[in-house]
Amino acid sequence: MSWRRVILLSSLLALVLLCSVKQKIFMQESDASNFLKRRGKRSPKSRDEVNAENRQKLRDDELRREYYEEQRNEFENFVEEQRDEQEERTREAVEQWRQWHYDGLYPSYLYNRQNI
Repeated sequence: MSWRRVILLSSLLALVLLCSVKQKIFMQESDASNFLKRRGKRSPKSRDEVNAENRQKLRDDELRREYYEEQRNEFENFVEEQRDEQEERTREAVEQWRQWHYDGLYPSYLYNRQNI
């Protein structure tokens, strides 16, 4: 007799749980039919649709702006590094030229010549 009570109570409990879950999962028939209705091409958009589209466009614009800003910053950093390297190479070349042509006078002899 006790095992019949256990089975009866467990099946009753399962039935109650299924009924409560069913109410949470499934929507009313009228809501479901409205949910699946499609708007005609010529009918005006609802305020919610317009707002959702505007939010999506603003989000896309922000993402695009961030992407191009990042690309621009990377390129500016690259150009700055290239410029610094070129300046360093130029400075080293000028320094080597001055060391090679140094005549012991400061400023060098070519600039100290007396015009006769």
